[in-house]
Amino acid sequence: MNTIFQDILDYGPALLGGLRISLALTGLSLLFGTILALVFALGITSRNKAFRWTSTFFVEIGRGAPALVLLQLMYYGLPNADITLSSFTSATLALTWTASAYMAEYIRGGLAAVPGGEIEGAQALGMSQQDTLRYVTIPQGIRIALPALMGFAVLLFQATSLAYSVAVPELMSQAYSAGSSSFNYLSLFIIAGAIYAAISIPATWLSVGVEKHLAKHL
Repeated sequence: MNTIFQDILDYGPALLGGLRISLALTGLSLLFGTILALVFALGITSRNKAFRWTSTFFVEIGRGAPALVLLQLMYYGLPNADITLSSFTSATLALTWTASAYMAEYIRGGLAAVPGGEIEGAQALGMSQQDTLRYVTIPQGIRIALPALMGFAVLLFQATSLAYSVAVPELMSQAYSAGSSSFNYLSLFIIAGAIYAAISIPATWLSVGVEKHLAKHL
């Protein structure tokens, strides 16, 4: 126990620095992933074959390939195509792809769950198909999918630990680095795990609370 407290004092600032990078990686991946997920969700149900097949391709690859494989592809594969990216950018692109693929299915399910009466009411008011989609279907669908999206955000935050494999100095990478200096791997991994849990558990409770709140109005 004394070892853990000593490691907190010695390596706490480095671990918190890694946590900031993990949160930044999560935030950027969620931001870009949500935008792409909405595009893919609309594309999967589109009547345009090129749009539909392109969206389906990216979604299926993003869901079928492990995030670690996509990380390695972005970091080691793209340089072979004369595209050089930093480790953080590579990790952001890989996790964005994974996030957009999974969230596209959540959003697609949310859009499909919008009550038909809402759409019929919009059409009865003379709204065009584009306006109905913009002002009725998408807002309602996102609201329905919100709890699932929040739950996935927690999983994505935890998945940022894979970025250590491409030299991103995030939380787990800092724990490995500190462990290689002190050889107290166990205590440092316990500290890192506690930090992950301190964020993931309240965020999970929040998503459950949001789900219960929305269930009263859906």
